[in-house]
Parts: sequence; structure tokens; C-alpha cells
Amino acid sequence: MLIYGIIKLHILAFLAGVLLDLLIGDPEWLPHPIRWMGGLIGDLEEKWNRPGLSSEEKRRRGKRMVSTVLILTVIYSGTAVVLSYYIHPWLGAAVEAVLTAYMLAAHSLVKESKNVAAALEQEGLEAGRTAVARIVGRETDRLDEDGVIRAAVETVAENASDGVIAPFLYLLLGGPILGCAYKAVNTMDSMVGYKNERYMDFGRAAAKLDDAVNFVPARLTGWLLTLAAAFLPGCSAKDSIRIRRRDAKKSTSPNSGVPEATVAGALGVELLGDAYYHGQLVHKPKIGDPKRKISIQDIGRTNRMMLLAEGIAVLFTLSLIPLIWLL
Repeated sequence: MLIYGIIKLHILAFLAGVLLDLLIGDPEWLPHPIRWMGGLIGDLEEKWNRPGLSSEEKRRRGKRMVSTVLILTVIYSGTAVVLSYYIHPWLGAAVEAVLTAYMLAAHSLVKESKNVAAALEQEGLEAGRTAVARIVGRETDRLDEDGVIRAAVETVAENASDGVIAPFLYLLLGGPILGCAYKAVNTMDSMVGYKNERYMDFGRAAAKLDDAVNFVPARLTGWLLTLAAAFLPGCSAKDSIRIRRRDAKKSTSPNSGVPEATVAGALGVELLGDAYYHGQLVHKPKIGDPKRKISIQDIGRTNRMMLLAEGIAVLFTLSLIPLIWLL
């Protein structure tokens, strides 16, 4: 019976964490586990990814970095959860809820992308470039207004998987320990998973692992976005499926193209295309059909699609509660 009690507390803590993220998000003044992960990854990369090393040695050190970050993440998150539950079950549930909220990014995505739309509308292109630079990895100083809007839409679309549905799934299945481990992998990929001279070999292990852990969540996200599009005005569920099937594989990533193509089809716009990263032009094929010109309103439409997709996932989770309570 003890295990069933823990499962019930886990579900309640999980749902509380989802609600906390939606209502509060990640206040910048609070300490954040992902910032700790980023600092650790940065320190290890600087220490181990030295110029002049052979490709084989860089790959070996990259694997060591992945192992080190994951082991420390599991130890710290596991200690926090187990110790808090040992002190008192409700304290454990509270810690689990807070860690769950930390691993989700729905509130932050909506907030930052809305800031991009507001900056463009109220202050113009330069302000829009500055705002979108907070949430994208590409260089923004060359973007025109359509490019700024596309960057914001693509970021929300991609992170509907990486920042919302994927951590949602791992947190539901394995609690904060598995959720933190997932975010550690995702953070490593975002920092060292680039195909350039510096990271091609050192970041290979992180990039491959990120591809693996996101394979199922990305496709689940695609279908959840399609379901969301069916209920939203100005979105097409039928076209989201058609464009996903046709264009998802055009992306250089085996996963990010799925939610991006789904959103492009749902909105009836064209996304992706060439972009500059770290001073280098990266050629990306365009996805979607340009049925119309992309607009600032598409940022809000993408946010609503993402939030409704998460809402559908929450409803599915709620449907499990009667079954669990009967155990």
C-alpha cells in the first residue's frame, strides 16, 4: 500500500507543479536548477574541450562530460526528493511540485514571446531583435520583421516539445529525478550540440543522447499540437498533419522539425530558412506553404496552440486519477 500512497502524492505534486509553472513560471531572482546545470556544463566544457586534441579524445571527453552531468544531476535531485519525503510526505510532495515547475517552461515561453510581439508593435524592429535574442540561439542583428516573428514562432513551436511536453512526460513517468535528468540532457545539447569546429566532436554524445530522449516526445507533441489546432480559430489541423508528414524530415534535427512543421501547417505560413549562428551561415530548407504572410498575431496563435496542447496532456493525466485512487 505504501507504493500506492507515493504514486498518489506524486500525481498530486506533479499537477501542482504544472499549475505553478503556468501561474508563476521562473522568476529570475530565484535560484534555478537549470542555471546550475548550465554553469556545470560550461565549466566542464572549458576544462575538457581543449584546442589541439584529437577528434577521438574530444569525443571521449564529451562522453565523460555527459556522464558527469547526469550522475551529479541524479544525485542532487534524488537526494532532495528522497530526503524531503523521508522528513514528511507532504514536504516531499511540495519539493516535487517546485522541481516540476522548474523543469517546465510554458509560462516563460509565453512571457518571452509576448515580449517580442509587444516590442515589435510598440518600439519597432530593433527592440524586436533585442527581445527575440533572449530566446533564440541565432544571430538577430540581421533579421527583418518577418525574420523576428518567424524566430519567435519557431522557438515556441520547438520548445512546445523540449520545454513543455517532453519534460511533462518524463516528470509524469519518473518524477523530478527523471525530469531533471532530461533537462540536463537538453541543456547540454543546447550548449555544446552544435555542428561547428569547436563542438562537432566534443558535443556529439550530448547531441545524440538528446535526439534519442526527444524522439517519442517530439512526435507526441506533434499530435497534441494538431489536436489543439482543431479547436483554435485561424489554425488548420488537417494542414498541420499534411505539412508534418511532408516537411518534418527537412529539418537538420530528427525531432525539432516535427513540432515546427506541425505549427507551420496549422498556421499556413513558411518557417525556417537560412540563419546565422556564431558568425556562420547555416542553410536550412524552408518548411510549410506560404499561404499568407507571417504576422505578429501568429506568435499569439502559436502560444495558444502550445498551451492547449499541454492542457490536453493535463486532461489525460487527470483521467488517470480515478484509476489510481481505486488501487
